[in-house]
Amino acid sequence: MGLLERLRKEWFIAGIALVIAAARLEPAVGVKGGPLKPEITVTYIAVSAIFFNSGLSLKTEELTSALMHVKLHLFVQIFTLVFFPTAIWLFLQLLSITPINEWLLKGLQTVGCMPPPVSSAVILTKAVGGNEGIVITPLLLLLFIVRRYIKDWLERKKPPFGTISSCVLLMIIYTTFCDTFANPNIDLDKFSLIVIVFIIFSVQMSFMFLTFLFSTRDDSGFTPADTVAIVFCSTHKSLTLGIPMLKIVFAGYEHLSLISVPLLIYHPAQILLGSLLVPTIKSWMVSRQKALKLTRQPKVPVKV
Repeated sequence: MGLLERLRKEWFIAGIALVIAAARLEPAVGVKGGPLKPEITVTYIAVSAIFFNSGLSLKTEELTSALMHVKLHLFVQIFTLVFFPTAIWLFLQLLSITPINEWLLKGLQTVGCMPPPVSSAVILTKAVGGNEGIVITPLLLLLFIVRRYIKDWLERKKPPFGTISSCVLLMIIYTTFCDTFANPNIDLDKFSLIVIVFIIFSVQMSFMFLTFLFSTRDDSGFTPADTVAIVFCSTHKSLTLGIPMLKIVFAGYEHLSLISVPLLIYHPAQILLGSLLVPTIKSWMVSRQKALKLTRQPKVPVKV
């Protein structure tokens, strides 16, 4: 794959790097009270647009069939919203005695509390051929009503929901880091950043392995396709919903950008690890499905 093709495919990750660099060069543009007026354009317009757009992009007509996988959804939600944040909290009790930047550690805890994404995890699951049933969050339920009335128009026009959300998200990230670089009292040491990157990759690999082991037990009741969905959906975290949530919850915090850093690292890390594992997991799933099919075939009696 050529460089230009790779950039087109991963334009959002490149965009994150560019907006952070732009914020570093000229932070006055995106600070509160600056030309972009983020206290209005981001707080009220951009954040609302992210959630509204996410709600419109979800196909409510597919929810009935997706919700039939009760056990699968229950496992994903419990692992993502109960086990994940609890495990991170326990781990952070140990890290709190280290010299790692405390705001990065707080950001790591916020990563654990984030919901699963409706994009990257589903895309990777679909790439393997796994069960891609929708996993929703209560905050989006109100937006389903709007989609019901404009469903036909959405099906005809097929608006680029993902691109729209990503562009709005880049603006939020840009203004967040403008506030940081405009504050001379904030300092991020390289040691803390490197350690957080290592921790994030280690957490992802460990949790993917843990979910794989649990969902492939003989008494788990999950199919190989279910396992694929569990491995990706249980361990992935939503950047699209996460950044606006942080913007709301930590509004006014001068260390908001530092709290956002672990989530900004987690997003490309989960895509990178997921993409690398797709061929291996797909090969495992196909071979496992064939093996199960053979064991379920009735034995033909041998005539003597």
